Amino acid sequence: MEFKVEKNEQFALIELKETSLNQENSPELEEIVRKLFREGYGNMIMEFDSIVELDGFGISLIRKANKICLNELGLLIIVTKNQEIIDQLDGAKIEDLTVMPTTQEAIDAVYLNELENDFQSDEDDEYDHGEYGDSGGGGKEEDY
Repeated sequence: MEFKVEKNEQFALIELKETSLNQENSPELEEIVRKLFREGYGNMIMEFDSIVELDGFGISLIRKANKICLNELGLLIIVTKNQEIIDQLDGAKIEDLTVMPTTQEAIDAVYLNELENDFQSDEDDEYDHGEYGDSGGGGKEEDY
C-alpha cells in the first residue's frame, strides 16, 4: 500500500496513494491506524482523494478506526469529494464519522474538537472543585 503519514501534535494525517481500499490493502492501513493510536494519536485524518473504490473490508476498517478515535474523544475524518464514496460511507451508518471535502477543513475540525474537549474539561473541573456547586457552607446569610 502506498501512503504518506504526517504527524502533528494534535493529529496524524494519512494520505492514501491508492485507488481502492479493499480486502487486499485494508489490513495494512489498519496496522498503521493501530500504530498511530499506540503513539497517542486520537485524531486521524485520512485523505481519500485518490480512492475511487471502497469495499466492505475498507468500510469495516473505517468503522474500527472511528471507534478508536471516538473512545479517545478524538475524530476520524475522511477527506474526499467523491460523491460515490461519500454515499457509501453514509450508507454504512458509521456513528459520528466526519467527512470533509478538504484537508484544511478537516484540520480545522480537529482543532475545534480539541477546543470543545478542553472547554468541557475545564467546566468539569470547575464543578469538581466546587466553584459552582455546593461549597459545603451553603453560602452566606446575606446572599439569601
